[in-house]
Amino acid sequence: MLDIRSIRENPELVKEALKKRNEDLSIDGLIATEAKKRALIQEGEKLRSERNTVSEEIGKLKKEKKDASVQVAEMKKVSDRIKEIDSEMREADESIDSIILTIPNIPHESVPVGKDEEDNVEVRRRGTPREFDFEPLNHWDIAENLDIIDFNRGAKLAGSRFALMKGMGAKLERALIGFMLDSNTAKGYTEIFPPILVNRDTITGTGQLPKFEMDLFRTSDPEFYLIPTAEVPVTNIYADEILSENDLPMYFTSYTPCFRREAGSHGKDTRGLIRQHQFNKVELVKYALPEKSYDELEKLTADAEEILQKLELPYRTVVLCTGDMGFAASKTYDIEVWLPGQQKYREISSCSNCEDFQARRAKIRFKREGKKGTEFVHTLNGSGLAVGRTAIAILENFQQKDGSVAIPDALRPYFGADIIK
Repeated sequence: MLDIRSIRENPELVKEALKKRNEDLSIDGLIATEAKKRALIQEGEKLRSERNTVSEEIGKLKKEKKDASVQVAEMKKVSDRIKEIDSEMREADESIDSIILTIPNIPHESVPVGKDEEDNVEVRRRGTPREFDFEPLNHWDIAENLDIIDFNRGAKLAGSRFALMKGMGAKLERALIGFMLDSNTAKGYTEIFPPILVNRDTITGTGQLPKFEMDLFRTSDPEFYLIPTAEVPVTNIYADEILSENDLPMYFTSYTPCFRREAGSHGKDTRGLIRQHQFNKVELVKYALPEKSYDELEKLTADAEEILQKLELPYRTVVLCTGDMGFAASKTYDIEVWLPGQQKYREISSCSNCEDFQARRAKIRFKREGKKGTEFVHTLNGSGLAVGRTAIAILENFQQKDGSVAIPDALRPYFGADIIK
């Protein structure tokens, strides 16, 4: 959430940011409503002061057995107007919230301006795609041939975009989760296993509500939301709390199943594991001092990349342009792994600095040593990594001519075998 004062004082900056993001959203109504609210506050304060003064006068008149009917009648009008102001204030607050919660974050000045993924900028590439002496298969063909993923029975159990991992396929997912968590905790991240059902306040805090409700799975009685990523509960751990400057930075890693409706992806990636309603992911979350958050973004991205390096998977890292960046992010790096079956790089991690956007919504603050007042922390998050997509990358990059799949050296202690056959 943006600071309403910043919007009021720098409306053109916000309008330009929305234009860069290709957002057709006007803030003029927000600014007008906020100005009306400030006028109501001033009027209310003036009337309350007047009421206090006249109330004392009425008290004196009654004590002296004098007529105070005129003053009492006037104060009734004042009290009625104060009630009207309070009602108008509530309406103004609701209107402001309904708009401000749908305004995306301001892109950092280093983010390239662009319309969509075609305008993203590659910043580095690591590893050379393997040259095969046979025609490489897509992961769904490999998995079906090895009988390690059952797409048909997954669909029978739950519907489209669900899969049934079995045997060595289930073991590969479990091995990757352990490997990723151990890699992250070895670098100083604290492991968290949070609830995967959260309340409305929690999922509003990270920015999924109210704008992206159609992308979420929800229970109705009682109301809970299935998390689309561990970023949601882990970022909200310190919601409505004040941290100390000495507490920062904080690093967390978390494995959870994740749930997404994929409402805007009809017809995309209908085969295989790329775009599922339920998937596993290991997340990285940071709380940082504002002046150090962009250094922390570079480190977080490097930590996610290191997992791919250990698994010997070719990848590239791109910085997302303004039109392709997520709602809550000020800057995002996407890490894309090479998939030989598709002959393209596909996203396996998004690493973002949200600055104080989420912290302002969730009221996560910190206090500097020796200074008055509080500030909002900066929050960062990234996949470290998407487990299913990492499994895909291993199946496709390490497939053998005889149909088997080799296991990367770093993963073998977790998997307990050298090959899937």
